[in-house]
Amino acid sequence: MNSMDYEKAGKRQGLKLDARSIAQIGVLSGIAFVLMMFEFPLWFAPAFYRLDFSELPVLIGAFAMGPAAGVLIELIKVLLYMLIHGSSTAGVGDLANFLIGSSMVIPSAVIYQHHKSRRYAIVGLITGTLALIVVGSLMNAYVLLPVYAAAFHMPMNALISMGSAVNPSIQGLTTFIMLAVAPFNLFKGVTVSCLTMLLYKKVSPILHNRIGK
Repeated sequence: MNSMDYEKAGKRQGLKLDARSIAQIGVLSGIAFVLMMFEFPLWFAPAFYRLDFSELPVLIGAFAMGPAAGVLIELIKVLLYMLIHGSSTAGVGDLANFLIGSSMVIPSAVIYQHHKSRRYAIVGLITGTLALIVVGSLMNAYVLLPVYAAAFHMPMNALISMGSAVNPSIQGLTTFIMLAVAPFNLFKGVTVSCLTMLLYKKVSPILHNRIGK
């Protein structure tokens, strides 16, 4: 396989690994990591669920360079966080967070790459948000909550009771997922999607090294 074959394969996979793309991935990963540091709780979820906008540069990168680039930015962001802050769950929680973030980025970018228009961007982001809700709910129910309960030597009921303190309708794991986790991911998906729609066209000319698109 010659260099031209490699380039064609890279384009088919949605990732063109030239020097400019590598630099852009590095910059967007750094921005995502910084945004990950600024987080705040939401009124309808327990305080240990905190919103950040680190998926914004990931989505912008995925829209500009393809879903593979988005996944790579997401991965570097999580690895930087683990490197600087460590992991209280031996990397399990960080892996789950990577999968949850990727669940929104991949379908959003795949649909947008199919036809680069405002309509397909909206459809992609809606699909990505739905995937975020489903994957986030499953990962929280079967991975994150059990892992964090074990890591901090707390029974699951203690975590659920923190949800009950915010919303008395939360009485068990199922209602915790439906009334706290799913709405949290819905809020995050909608907010990040709106910001992506507002910012992408302004950032896109820089990423593509041209004025206007």
